Amino acid sequence: MINTNFSLSRRIFAQGLATTSLSALIAGMGGSAAFAAPADGFAAQAEWEQKYDADAALQVKRTVTPLLSQQTVVMTEAAIQQYRELVARGGWQGVASGQTLKLGSNGAVVVALRKRLMVTGDLDEAVGLSPVFDSYVQAAVRRFQARHGINATGVVAQQTFQALNVPAQDRLRQLELNLVRLRSFASNLGPRFITMNIPAAAVETVESGTVFSHHAAGVGKIDRQSPVMQAKVVEVNFNPFWTVPVSIIRKDLIPKMQADPNYLSDNKIRVIDKHGNEVPPSAVNWNSMDAVNYRFRQDPGADVNSLGVVRVNIPNPHGVYMHDTPAKGVFGDDYRFVSSGCVRVQNIRDYVAWILKDTPGWDRDRIDEAIRSGARLDARPVAPVPVHWVYVTAWANDGIVQFREDIYQRDGFGSTVAALQPALQPVEAPNRDPRAGAVQRSGLLDPMSDD
Repeated sequence: MINTNFSLSRRIFAQGLATTSLSALIAGMGGSAAFAAPADGFAAQAEWEQKYDADAALQVKRTVTPLLSQQTVVMTEAAIQQYRELVARGGWQGVASGQTLKLGSNGAVVVALRKRLMVTGDLDEAVGLSPVFDSYVQAAVRRFQARHGINATGVVAQQTFQALNVPAQDRLRQLELNLVRLRSFASNLGPRFITMNIPAAAVETVESGTVFSHHAAGVGKIDRQSPVMQAKVVEVNFNPFWTVPVSIIRKDLIPKMQADPNYLSDNKIRVIDKHGNEVPPSAVNWNSMDAVNYRFRQDPGADVNSLGVVRVNIPNPHGVYMHDTPAKGVFGDDYRFVSSGCVRVQNIRDYVAWILKDTPGWDRDRIDEAIRSGARLDARPVAPVPVHWVYVTAWANDGIVQFREDIYQRDGFGSTVAALQPALQPVEAPNRDPRAGAVQRSGLLDPMSDD
């Protein structure tokens, strides 16, 4: 049975896809007429200051339903039917993107924005079509942004305009295509597993049919893509060494050394010759491909090693794995497609504590102690934990329809959805380059494999 709280229910679509009215919401919360929709002028200004948009009922909460589950399949099927009805009625009108819109903006474009948000249930029709961008609109924008994987600033800039203006028929096609992907995982995946969704740059741990924890992730760049695959966690390495793979020696290490001869020593990377002896960086001819004849091994260390303090081994033909990073700033970015194929995991200690929860002698205190010691240590889960790296750009669960950018262009819809790639566009916050992930900020190389 479909959850009756599903925000895009057939009944809601019949009313223009508005969410449950604010009056009903307020009544259910014991609210009063103080929550009435604001009028123009002074009343609207006073309402902005009271920030009713901070109410938790207006926010998109993290789901407890696994992405890979029969529940998600059922709710995505329901969303497809509703979007088909929406498309049959003409979809939605776009919003002109000539100016940034935020709290206090005024004009016909705000009216168009309200209409657009009402169609998909992000804004209640009861708030009306005032030309003022008030806190009700701000809350609706945040909800829309959260559903589309955009930092929920409440400010409408280029990335949000692009998501608003993707036609309804394209969103329908996304849902239909991704339903096929979701159905392929609808069977029983076992009591414990991990899902890493590449377009969402997100990891979830699942236990007994419920999401146990969420983790932001840094995943492969467009030109160094993370693979779709199934693997198993067999081992956790604490304070790992990192051996630079040949592909990264060619693409990254040689140019870095040409630009800065101190790069290796500054980043605690040792040069090992074919006899296993350490040699100085000056022994390598950096104006040629001579470097590929050497091994480059980075010492362990939370602040210097590109793997951070933990590597999670998931043997696979692609030579990729999951790991910590010393450059945590990437986890706060909208654009987290920054690696050479491996996956950086936010809150890595919580993540490995869940992986090792049944392993004797490896509780959270022991994990913290192992990391603090700086010593090379390994731990193995009692049973290997299945890991699914998937590519899902549209789905519905826990009452919310979600869309993500087709970052690797695997949906095949051409330029309309392709235009969402923030790698080619400014992000919401000013003076931030979405391409400047942790690799660029820290100066560290990004790991892929350690062959």
